[in-house]
Amino acid sequence: MLKDAPAGNYRFLPGIAAFSSGVVAMPGFEIVHATLGAPLPWREGFARIDSHLREAGRPRTALCGIMLRSPRPFTFDGFDEFNQGYRAVLGEWGILLDGDNPIPRTNVAPVVGAPGEPALYAFDYTVAGTTAQPTFVVAGAGELRERARGPQGIVRHGETSPEAMREKARFVMGVMQDRMAALGGSWSRITMLDVYTAHPIHGLVEDEILRRAGPAAIHGVRWYPSRPPIQGLEFELDMRGVAREVAL
Repeated sequence: MLKDAPAGNYRFLPGIAAFSSGVVAMPGFEIVHATLGAPLPWREGFARIDSHLREAGRPRTALCGIMLRSPRPFTFDGFDEFNQGYRAVLGEWGILLDGDNPIPRTNVAPVVGAPGEPALYAFDYTVAGTTAQPTFVVAGAGELRERARGPQGIVRHGETSPEAMREKARFVMGVMQDRMAALGGSWSRITMLDVYTAHPIHGLVEDEILRRAGPAAIHGVRWYPSRPPIQGLEFELDMRGVAREVAL
């Protein structure tokens, strides 16, 4: 299922036009996660990525993960419109491969402190390096059934009761498990598990996330009070297993 992105020194799990489902570093390389000190409007953010990659002696094609923050959730049509411009930039950078978008992405709307326009929050890139196990990034996913479009594809659409939120979290954890396994990863190699929801998470974290995460539970979770990128979604996760994280 994995495809090679040789110019970026990683392999990717195909997803949809907007993003892939995840990436894993090729032998002899590792993935580094970089977080901006303050988000930048996303096009300015790509200029910052370009500058950082040049400083690191890496090509643009080394980019292998994007985290965005948005003012509010998109409609399905609005999401498609945004992605057209986003994909155009990836095309200009020579990242798209035979029409496939190899870059995993998370794009959420913070409850507090949201930017005025879609902004770059963090990114991932490959560098030469050897790690005990391959480093990887799993793209963000909400409770939208695979390849579905529209509210009918959302698990327990319109419901936010504790029971409904548990079902949503359980579904998303299943997606994370499947993507991680396809990338050759395991819970023992997860270093960060991010939760995005505007709803209380205590019961969800303990029962639906940490118990299923096994050895990764020792790291806990990082909760961002946020809404997933599309209206109607209520819960999202992403995760990664990396050896290095930097702050810019």
